[in-house]
Formats: sequence, structure tokens, C-alpha cells
Amino acid sequence: MTASRLSAATSILSAVAAGMLLVGCSASAHVGTSTAKMSSDKLATIVAKKLAATTGQPKPNIACPEDLAAKVGTTTRCKLTANDGSTLGVSVKVTSVDGDQINFDIEADKTASPAAN
Repeated sequence: MTASRLSAATSILSAVAAGMLLVGCSASAHVGTSTAKMSSDKLATIVAKKLAATTGQPKPNIACPEDLAAKVGTTTRCKLTANDGSTLGVSVKVTSVDGDQINFDIEADKTASPAAN
């Protein structure tokens, strides 16, 4: 595949895998009845915005399978899917919690998985 045929999402995969692997960010968490947490949809939106800002590319398609609990050390895995179907794993780890603010780091995998045929 030539560089001119790369989609915006594939460009993000390349940029993220090329060294922009760790992005620190924070966001307000949704406070539930027992513990604070951020919904999986909100988490996916924030991860996509942070990756786009870091790489200078359009927001990628990010899916996160579960809510993020407001507990230091909590981790989850999200998935970036490119237009060509290739994917890149993204790890999210809570670094601190201040009231209803959840601070977390984002780290993308170094290698993308090719699209399924």
C-alpha cells in the first residue's frame, strides 16, 4: 500500500505506532450510585480526541468495551479501527482520582493487527 492511499485512520495507526504512544489526559467522570465511573462511550470519545490531537490526524474510530472505574490502577483496553479494517489496541490506566475527575494515561500498542479477510 502506498502512502498516498493511506486513509486518515490508517495514518493515525502509523503515527501512533511510530512513537506517539503515551498521552496523558484527564476527564470528568460520571458519578454513579456506588462508585464514580466514566461510561465506555465517553471514554472512547476522549481517547479518540486525545489521539487525534497528539497525531494531528482526524479523530479515529475508537471502541471501549467497558466503563472506566474511578480507582487508581484500574485498566481497560480500547480498540482503534482503521477504515481498511486494521486495528490497534489502546490501553487506558487510571493514574489519579480527584473528586469526580478521573486522570488517566493512554498507551497505544506498537503494532497494528491487519484487517481480517
